[in-house]
Amino acid sequence: MLFSSLSFLYYFLPLTITLYFIAPKSLKNMVLVLASLIFYGWGEPKHIWLMGFSVLLGYGFGLLVERYREKRAGGVCCVISVMLSLSFLMYFKYADFFLENFNKVTGRNLPLLHVALPIGISFYTFQLISYTIDVYRGEAAQKNLLCLAAYITMFPQLIAGPIVRYSDIREYLTAREHSWSMAAEGIRRFVIGLAKKILLANQLGELCNVFRLADEKSVLFYWLYGLAFSLHIYFDFSGYSDVAIGLGRIFGFHFLENFDYPYMSASITEFWRRWHISLGAWFRDYVYIPLGGSRLGRKRQLFNLLIVWILTGLWHGAAWNFVIWGLFFAVLLAVEKLWLLKILKKSKVFCHMYVLFFVLLSFIIFNAQDMSQAFSDLGGLFGIGGIPFTSDEAVYSLRSFGAALLFGVVGATPVVYRLIRRISKIPFGSKIVNAVEPVVLAALLLVMTAYLVDGSFNPFLYFRF
Repeated sequence: MLFSSLSFLYYFLPLTITLYFIAPKSLKNMVLVLASLIFYGWGEPKHIWLMGFSVLLGYGFGLLVERYREKRAGGVCCVISVMLSLSFLMYFKYADFFLENFNKVTGRNLPLLHVALPIGISFYTFQLISYTIDVYRGEAAQKNLLCLAAYITMFPQLIAGPIVRYSDIREYLTAREHSWSMAAEGIRRFVIGLAKKILLANQLGELCNVFRLADEKSVLFYWLYGLAFSLHIYFDFSGYSDVAIGLGRIFGFHFLENFDYPYMSASITEFWRRWHISLGAWFRDYVYIPLGGSRLGRKRQLFNLLIVWILTGLWHGAAWNFVIWGLFFAVLLAVEKLWLLKILKKSKVFCHMYVLFFVLLSFIIFNAQDMSQAFSDLGGLFGIGGIPFTSDEAVYSLRSFGAALLFGVVGATPVVYRLIRRISKIPFGSKIVNAVEPVVLAALLLVMTAYLVDGSFNPFLYFRF
């Protein structure tokens, strides 16, 4: 089921919220688990067993790890649990990738498995792994299977994150508060996130589709495409995170932020502290620091960065362009740590332009079907191959999608947020904001409904990961 669908917005969600709030406290987690299973099974019924089996494994191994963590057996149980979780991910997501490359290297012709990728497996697998490792490190194991199932299967963040750490919401699983103010805050965040997806990400994604289908490519068109996709992936993924955080707030959970205006960053290092924060924190705490982090000298630090970013690239997809994308950031981060950060601090304008330029290049690699297309797209930005600077199709697309690009650029900055805060501080400003906000949210919901009725929606980009 999609958040950006009429069935979710006007049937599933109102019914779930109603049942949740009329249910007694002891049954609220049950309502969430059942609703989450229906949500997941709506579009992925054949793989619902995998998620259920993963929850049972996580529950059983969590108890074993806690019981024996002072002994060697605890470590063994933790390793087995992590390896089992990773084995599911490796089979469903990477089996054909490894077989295909094995065939190319050896000249063999082993048949590919053509296994369908279960939706959201990368996200709930990482949550299960972090849970088991946290228990081994001293966190109390969850004795209530229903609570653990609620943590793993919770539909607001089940499909595309953010990656929620068990330690961050453990207390909310057994005792959480609800209020009208929290519900209002959650609804506001939900509507804004959905608007990012439907009104901005989808329009920018359409420009990317127009570019791919265009017969007349030009330098201008390649740059429009790069800008459009960079904004598209931001509003698509940050929009989903806003939706998840908003729904979590309605149900009494406080999920951590996943984006913090990353395009305002002054370095690639800062960019990755602001972009997909939950994934970066996961790799930092469960890969980078256990490998030694920066404690074992500069060479080991750079090696650890390389490992983390190869894994980060592979996490996003089983294709070489994702590996190259990860290595691209590994090189940039290494260069920054060695000497570039000192130079970037001298010029605010240069550092921002540097970040935007290299992030745009990275997302062109990210969105390519293969490395051949990636090199072609990168070359097109600089006119390689004798392509013209502009074309009729590029100018037409700029006119057609100019408003979406402009709103996207503005929306990727904190300008609107700061403006609202300033208005709230003037006399009667807060009353004006409180009066106008419900009207704006209702208008956004009405416009989004019109788009959905018209069929102008598509799945969130990160569903495929």
